[in-house]
Amino acid sequence: MKLFVGLGNPTPEYAATKHNVGFMLADKLADKISADNWREKFNALIAESFFGGEKIIIVKPQTFMNLSGEAVAPIMNFYKLGADDLIVAHDDMDLPLGTIRLRPKGSGGGHHGIESIIQHLGGEQNFPRVRIGVGRPPKNWTVNHHVLSPFTQEDADKINVALEELVPAVLCIFSEGINNAMNKFNPKRKKANEESNIGTDS
Repeated sequence: MKLFVGLGNPTPEYAATKHNVGFMLADKLADKISADNWREKFNALIAESFFGGEKIIIVKPQTFMNLSGEAVAPIMNFYKLGADDLIVAHDDMDLPLGTIRLRPKGSGGGHHGIESIIQHLGGEQNFPRVRIGVGRPPKNWTVNHHVLSPFTQEDADKINVALEELVPAVLCIFSEGINNAMNKFNPKRKKANEESNIGTDS
């Protein structure tokens, strides 16, 4: 069993904002694996399906971003899941807009949603992250103004391309593990693999 958590803020006014790209990916993943049975439980919206014979639980916490761990920890306890069963998707200002990056573990890095999850898991950091770049705030903008503002149409198109690429990346984490997924989908490793395969086909 795997638990995929997309981070964001509930209520309609936040739906199209940069902080909600985790929710957006959760929705695309749910569509891909036909997890259309959304219900509210444990302060979260939860949908379930199967992929490769394994049960997949998709979660969108409804606690607001900074309290995400209050939803995630009880779900993990209920299903008796460990950190290696958890995958979390979130926005990342340290990545250029539309850039994707898979990471096997680590600290919160200043992201309050991740920090909340780590706190409620007793300091556990060893769970994969799916990072979606939203870029740094423009000049004279605060961090909150940036992450809680909607995308321009041009930027929304870039994010949609990134999300479409991340769906198979997440499925690869489910089936092959985070390390293989990083090799296939992280930009630098992906490029290196493609270059090493040039001229090797018979």
